[in-house]
Amino acid sequence: MKALYKSGPHAGLELVDRPEPETGAHDVKIRVMTAGICGTDLHIEAYDEAAQAMINTPLVPGHEFYGEVVEAGSFAHGVKVGDRVSGEGHVVCGICRNCRAGRPHMCINVNSVGVQRDGAFAEYVVIPASNVYIHRDERITPLLGAIFDPFGNAVHTALQFPMVGEDVLITGAGPIGLMAAAVARHAGARNIAITDVSEQRLELARSMGVNLAINVSKQRVADAQKELGMREGFDFGMEMSGHKTALPEMIENMNHGGKISMLGLPSESIDINWGKVVTHMLTLKGIYGREMFETWYAMSAMLTTSDVLRERVASVVTDFIPATEWQDGFTAARGGHGGKVVLDWTVF
Repeated sequence: MKALYKSGPHAGLELVDRPEPETGAHDVKIRVMTAGICGTDLHIEAYDEAAQAMINTPLVPGHEFYGEVVEAGSFAHGVKVGDRVSGEGHVVCGICRNCRAGRPHMCINVNSVGVQRDGAFAEYVVIPASNVYIHRDERITPLLGAIFDPFGNAVHTALQFPMVGEDVLITGAGPIGLMAAAVARHAGARNIAITDVSEQRLELARSMGVNLAINVSKQRVADAQKELGMREGFDFGMEMSGHKTALPEMIENMNHGGKISMLGLPSESIDINWGKVVTHMLTLKGIYGREMFETWYAMSAMLTTSDVLRERVASVVTDFIPATEWQDGFTAARGGHGGKVVLDWTVF
């Protein structure tokens, strides 16, 4: 099969021929149709410090995908050949305290598809049947199915705290921030403000239904509050960027008792006003991945019952590129100005 392959501990990927993965008794083999490029994949391609800390080479990366089941192991229950599926990328141990308590998304022994085990930047990928999510509605297209993983991050982050009638601040209008804005509008938020420094991404954010898209290279969030007619600060914040200035500015603009979900991974230490966190009684909650599989059911329910939300989430994919031109896809994703980049693996 064709696959994007990192042959050793160095920068770069190669499109090469690799043996098809073998299907174990509890596994399924999936013919990959579409696969999204994630920030993690950019780290892996560059083989920077983040990648060096989390991967072992050789490796086939890629963990956001949609495809068709072509083989099922003898103990792969609940899934059959021909099913159209996406995959939950976190393969959990099943025996740690969190797994046994019904919190597998908090597994301490997680093994991630495309990070610690071969992934979906290939014609075929093998994952445990328990990690398969079957798409039973034809309205979930291959493009939508490819971004269920990052959409799950957005949904998981957005649904941590009540949002109906609340004022919401999102820092970072990357693909996940954009999808979180669409979810916030769908879920009944009052005012939604989103920040970024890319005018292209801010324009995309406006199509998500936000009230205000703020270029923080030109305007401060406090000024945006006044523009929205707000008096007491934001009720709910979603920090999606990981930028060192985003969380401190968010904290400065929260209402007393405000709630903050943090998905963005900082690349350096961040100094924040802990006094304000205490005196304003703020809640900060770290978010990683999705709940398995409650978030997946919520995603499907929202996308198949709301044409508007489905169209908004689908529009986050701004680049659909043949896998043979993967370098262009990585360049577009690394540019940080567009939306989601998805590779087409049906070209071979």
